[in-house]
Amino acid sequence: MKLGVLISGRGSNLQALIDATADPAFPAEIAVVISNIADVQGLERAAKAGIPTAVVDHKAHDGRPAFETALTATLEGHGVRLVCLAGFMRLLTKGFVDHWRDRIINIHPSLLPAFKGLNTHERVLHYGVKFTGCTVHYVRAEMDDGPIIVQGAVPVLPGDTADSLGARVLGVEHRIYPLAVRLVAEGRARVIGNAVNVDQPPGDGDGTANIVVINPAG
Repeated sequence: MKLGVLISGRGSNLQALIDATADPAFPAEIAVVISNIADVQGLERAAKAGIPTAVVDHKAHDGRPAFETALTATLEGHGVRLVCLAGFMRLLTKGFVDHWRDRIINIHPSLLPAFKGLNTHERVLHYGVKFTGCTVHYVRAEMDDGPIIVQGAVPVLPGDTADSLGARVLGVEHRIYPLAVRLVAEGRARVIGNAVNVDQPPGDGDGTANIVVINPAG
């Protein structure tokens, strides 16, 4: 399955996908990495791995629809079948999301539907939550909404800061994003209503599973 990865910055989750897709047995490959900002580290990561890159500058287009038309043209020009948002800091319109419905996924640093939006780790600490984590989900028009594919959980430890907690969560993000892409590429993550059923490999369990990665040691 050909992936198109959308970024706006350093691309740490992009690197996790680059590392995963370097394995010939992985069922997907990155066809293009697109940034809305030039000269970001993520583009350097992709170029170093020999992956085609493109810059589609949102400021160079007259409004979001025109920007997203250019995004879609670039993605489809590279034969992309699954769009992966990896630190892409632009809100997408319903038209774009509907065009790529069930073919676009995102990773968010909380256990959705809790703590949507920004500053998640600060809010987790403010409310005294004992476990937090990250979520890979199919994208819907509403922000940080959509059927959940994979979640990873970590404990909130005594003395945590937003930075220390964020680093712990990021380590799990790098594990679950490639897992989610694998499940989608293998046709095992099936959207049913507002949820995702994950088919297990033949002979493994009862045929469906909710995948949860726990990292208790941090």
